[in-house]
Amino acid sequence: MAATTAAAPRPPVTTPAEGPRRESTDHISRLVARLISAGYAVYLILLLPAVTSMAPRMDAWWTPVIVVVVYGSGLLPGALSFRRDTRPMRIASGVAAMAFLLAVFSWPLAWNGPPLPSGEILWLATFPGLASLAVVSTWPTWLMFAHLVIGCVAVQIVNFAAHEDAPRELLLPEIAFAIMFCTLFVGAAVMALRTGRVLDATTDSTHAAAAAAAARRARTVERERFDALIHDGVMSTLLAASRQGATPAVSRLATTTLRQLDALRDDQGTQEHFGGEEALSLLRAAATEVDEGVALRAERQDGAQTLTIPADTARALAAALAEALRNSMRHAGETATRSVEVAVARTGIAVLVADDGRGFDPTAVPAHRLGVSVSIHGRMRQLDGGFARIETAPGAGTRVHLAWSTS
Repeated sequence: MAATTAAAPRPPVTTPAEGPRRESTDHISRLVARLISAGYAVYLILLLPAVTSMAPRMDAWWTPVIVVVVYGSGLLPGALSFRRDTRPMRIASGVAAMAFLLAVFSWPLAWNGPPLPSGEILWLATFPGLASLAVVSTWPTWLMFAHLVIGCVAVQIVNFAAHEDAPRELLLPEIAFAIMFCTLFVGAAVMALRTGRVLDATTDSTHAAAAAAAARRARTVERERFDALIHDGVMSTLLAASRQGATPAVSRLATTTLRQLDALRDDQGTQEHFGGEEALSLLRAAATEVDEGVALRAERQDGAQTLTIPADTARALAAALAEALRNSMRHAGETATRSVEVAVARTGIAVLVADDGRGFDPTAVPAHRLGVSVSIHGRMRQLDGGFARIETAPGAGTRVHLAWSTS
């Protein structure tokens, strides 16, 4: 993590609220969208001769319009899958599914004949499952399978209608085969997405458990602080009074103990809220507990004295700061130097933990290593208004940004 002499970090003005985790689900959805678009591209190339040969049998408008609508909408989800926001990709997938049904149901309106030769298949009948697969991550499962059944039934009926000599007794077997064949691929995609959702839910519960453990540890620290005050202040005062009586020394000791008890009572009287200075003291204590020699610089910005922080939030910040320092001491190298900068403002508090050590590649961190994802990102994600970012690269040190904002 890299030492820095820059100004202390500024608390963010706003921090977007985070809902349930969707990383794994969105990743699988993107892969499915790209697979679907690749399938549409391959089918367009393979079926172009069939499309061209059937065009004279249709109204002049139908073939160019349907080819553009069907294949254009099918290629769109893959292109949109590279965007950060997956909503346009999901909308495009729904459009692709509906475009296929539109093509099938509009076919009788544009069909002019003559019938297709017995060895030629209506080109729409070759990929009904691909259109249903497009909405595997967009529509409810029952609706997606309903689309699959409707598409397979309709396209087989149209295909039989386009052949004058097609044996009608084979229509039901062909429909059944098409539904079963397409269900294999659609079902596999459904299970893959379900696995992604389970993984996201498991990760969320792991992070929540880590945050709860951090809160319990923070409460234990508070109890230890209270126990220490009882032992060092109250009991010492009572013992001195029993031995020395009402002496000036005992009076001063009693006054000091009462002041400490008042301060402790004031902290608890606001229903577990800290002021900016109390939070700063907690952060300083967490840093020095891990590394007594760490340099900590505090900046109090305008209105910092009016800031009020929930105690659990301050404790989570302190725990994440301590974990960042521990990671630095473990991995940055023996010669690395560390620094901590804290900025307190009217609307929030920000922390920067930096070192000039080895650094690392965040993408190369194994999935089972939860120090960063749970103890830092996980803790901050649980906070309403929490924020965490890690800047690092091999040989370039590491900078861990932590922040909490009221707005």
